[in-house]
Amino acid sequence: SVGSGMQVLGMSIVTLVFALLGFLSPAHRGGLLQSMMLLFTFMGVLAGYTMSRFYKLFNGDDWKTATLMLAFFYPGIMFVVFFILNLLIWGQKSSGAVPFTTMFALLVLWFGISVPLAFLGSYLGFRKEAVELPVRTNPVPRQIPAQPWFVKPAFSCMVGGVLPFGAVFTELFFIMSSLWQHQFY
Repeated sequence: SVGSGMQVLGMSIVTLVFALLGFLSPAHRGGLLQSMMLLFTFMGVLAGYTMSRFYKLFNGDDWKTATLMLAFFYPGIMFVVFFILNLLIWGQKSSGAVPFTTMFALLVLWFGISVPLAFLGSYLGFRKEAVELPVRTNPVPRQIPAQPWFVKPAFSCMVGGVLPFGAVFTELFFIMSSLWQHQFY
C-alpha cells in the first residue's frame, strides 16, 4: 500500500506541476484526466521501487507476491468499481458511459505498461542494499506507565469534538438567525 500511495502521490505532484506550468490547459477537455491516467501508469516504477525498499527494510522474502499485490490490488479495486459503475450507466443507456474500446485501452495500459513497470521498479529496489536504521531497537520492552484520566480515549474524543462543534454551531446560529429573522450581518 505504500507503493500505491507513492504512485498516486507522484502522479498528483507531476500533474500539479504540469498544470502550474501551463501544459495542461482547462480549454483542452479531458487533457487533465488523460495525463493523470498516463502518469499513474508510468509511476508504476516508483511504486515498485518504494514497495521493494520498504519490503526489504522489514526483512520480507517473497518479493514477487508483494509486487503482484502492488500491481493488481489497488488498481484492481479501482477498475472493478469503475467497471461496475460504468455497467450501471450502460444499463441506463446513457451517452456518458465509457465505450468498451476505452475500457480495453485502460486494461492494456494496466497490464501492458503499469504491471511490467511495477516489476521493473521492484527489481531495481531489491537490487539495492537494505536501508540501515540509525537506531538500535532495545529487545527488552519498557513498561508503559499508567496514563492520567485526561488522556483516556473517551475524554480525548469529546474534547476533540467540542472545538469543531462549537465553531460550526456558532456559524450556523448566525446564518440561520439571519435567514429566519431577516437580519443581515
